[in-house]
Amino acid sequence: MPEQRILRVAVPAPLHHCFDYLPPADLSADQLVPGVRVRVPFGRGERCGVLLELVTAEESSGRRLKPAGAVLDTVPLFSAADLALLRWAAGYYQHPIGEVFANALPVRLRRGEPQVSVLQKSWTLTALGRQQDPARLGRARKQAEVLALLQESGGSMDQAQILQVCGNCRPALQSLRQKGWIGSDEQPPGELGRAHAPTPSRLNTDQQQAVDAVESECFGAYLLDGVTGSGKTEVYLALVERMLEAGRQTLVLVPEIGLTPQLIRRFERRLGTGLAVLHSGLAAGERERAWHLARLGHAAVVLGTRSALLTPLPRLGLIVVDEEHDLSFKQQDGFRYSARDLAVIRAQRTGCPVLLGSATPSLETLQNARTGRYRHLRLPRRAGDAKPARMDLLDIRSVRMEAGLSPVLMQKLRETLDKGNQALLFINRRGYAPIVTCHACGWVAQCRRCDARMTLHADSRLLWCHHCGSQRRQDTKCPECGDTDLRTLGQGTERVEEVLASCFPEAGIARIDRDTTRRKGSLDQLLNGIRKGKYSLLLGTQMLAKGHHFPDVTLVGILDVDQGLFGADFRAAERMAQLIIQVAGRAGRAEKPGRVLIQTRHPDHPMMQLLVRQGYAAFASEMLAEREAAVFPPFSYQALLRAEAPRESAPREFLEEACSLAETLARGRVELWGPVPAPMERRAGRFRAHLLLQSDQRADLQRLLTPWVRRLATLKSARRVRWSIDVDPQEMF
Repeated sequence: MPEQRILRVAVPAPLHHCFDYLPPADLSADQLVPGVRVRVPFGRGERCGVLLELVTAEESSGRRLKPAGAVLDTVPLFSAADLALLRWAAGYYQHPIGEVFANALPVRLRRGEPQVSVLQKSWTLTALGRQQDPARLGRARKQAEVLALLQESGGSMDQAQILQVCGNCRPALQSLRQKGWIGSDEQPPGELGRAHAPTPSRLNTDQQQAVDAVESECFGAYLLDGVTGSGKTEVYLALVERMLEAGRQTLVLVPEIGLTPQLIRRFERRLGTGLAVLHSGLAAGERERAWHLARLGHAAVVLGTRSALLTPLPRLGLIVVDEEHDLSFKQQDGFRYSARDLAVIRAQRTGCPVLLGSATPSLETLQNARTGRYRHLRLPRRAGDAKPARMDLLDIRSVRMEAGLSPVLMQKLRETLDKGNQALLFINRRGYAPIVTCHACGWVAQCRRCDARMTLHADSRLLWCHHCGSQRRQDTKCPECGDTDLRTLGQGTERVEEVLASCFPEAGIARIDRDTTRRKGSLDQLLNGIRKGKYSLLLGTQMLAKGHHFPDVTLVGILDVDQGLFGADFRAAERMAQLIIQVAGRAGRAEKPGRVLIQTRHPDHPMMQLLVRQGYAAFASEMLAEREAAVFPPFSYQALLRAEAPRESAPREFLEEACSLAETLARGRVELWGPVPAPMERRAGRFRAHLLLQSDQRADLQRLLTPWVRRLATLKSARRVRWSIDVDPQEMF
């Protein structure tokens, strides 16, 4: 009699081990394949886990095992390589393995729901529909738009393509079908390939050398270090075309959802077919369908944000990480992984190249290029005839300003608009004003749940905490002294927009921040308006600074970045420099020369002078020397233990106990710093504290973390706090 096999399942729970189950009684052995979802009893209910492996009774825990409820998939969703990668990530980032696998699944699948269909729905004109004139549909504009599109395309199109062009037109499609003008059909997705002949290469010498340097048949990590506007995307597209010709898939990661619409259009124009998009802005069903198309190999290119990295890709041939320096690639809660770093590990395990692109590479990536771990590819010139924008510092000490705008900057704005060009103003603070104070007694509007001030949002007349999200109505009088003379200090995007509208009433103003782009499609509408010349003045936060191409922008004004010079985080200066260069890169991207004005109260600061006069490369070299002297990353390796609780003393008590345990296990190979209160000690009504671990050897740190993290939950003080471990932290906040 064959020995009974035991199912080892990764169950989504805050525990670092897997769980063993007996196989379902009515299931044949060939249906028990690692990578399928399994519904299992857990506690008083059921959960959906992933089968990792089959083990013998001797290898099992030996306890009384419950039978699994059901196997939910006929074929595995994850290959053996996918399972191994996710298990490695769970171990390295010290996160519960079941939650790691849950992160890798679309929302519906992790809830145990059936898979969505991947059949492609297409619409075809009937003989009657071919005879119709779209102009005669009158007020049914959407129907007319769809009908005209089908007639222009030859009579048949996939629904996804129609929705991409016409937006949400499903009601119009149904109405046209009821009239008998169109019919529908469902077919399996086509094989990996392109819909049209390849576009002739339009690469300059630097771009072609970068493309030729990437060895597509084996693993290699490449840093594509290109100035803003140098045509990094053209390099990506050329490499993707090589992958298409070889029948391989490409994964392209971008940091922000806002960058995906323009990249989608560019990739579709160039490649024609086989593009799957994955980001949190999609509906659950739409995102899952794209995930399956990628998993089954039907999608030639997968373009997405951070979580797209965890998608199964059976024919993976290339990984591209655009704007690799961006903080968005590091998950800041839950499973705290770095998509950029994990992309390198995935490429290494797959045996394919990974390309990290940026105009302002992170210091970690630059150090890897310096030591030869990554190959350094450079694009030192802007594409076409575009010249680098001239950068100047504006000394605003003792200068009377209006809403953060100096007279010199206002004059340059006027000159730019008079010439018919566009100007961009950057301020990394939304809302109207960051401080509301009583002129009589000095009271300041504070968040009741955080150690932070409330920001006034004048559009909604709300005081808003940007840390915990709490809101309350704007005060009409001081709650301490009753005086009605409440004043605002500082400025955000709303306040700057108000002043610009009064000073330049004839100019169209586009404000781009989280408040103006909440509605789906609103960001795309604003960007299209900018490109069409509807807006002359562009104002925004970081959403406006990344990756956009505005050929008519000749002036960029940066209102306030001085806090980066004196930040508590040792990465503050690096982030400031990257932000300045990225924002400055929006100016002079076409044949028109660009100018960048940086307002600062510290124009003589050596790091600011170095950045403006010699560029980011010189700045980064100086910063690396400082990091090496201080033995900070990338010359050491860190992990941050965070703890929070409603009671002020609880986090410190837990971290002190955790520190004592770590000292016993580390035996001097790892430094322990803390515990100390977090830079913002109270947030969302909870008190927070940190314990930092650092070692000059990654292996020593990992050897400590593995047993230490598993024993933290057993500490008595752990019951009174909520704690998390962050390996390779990017923020100390």
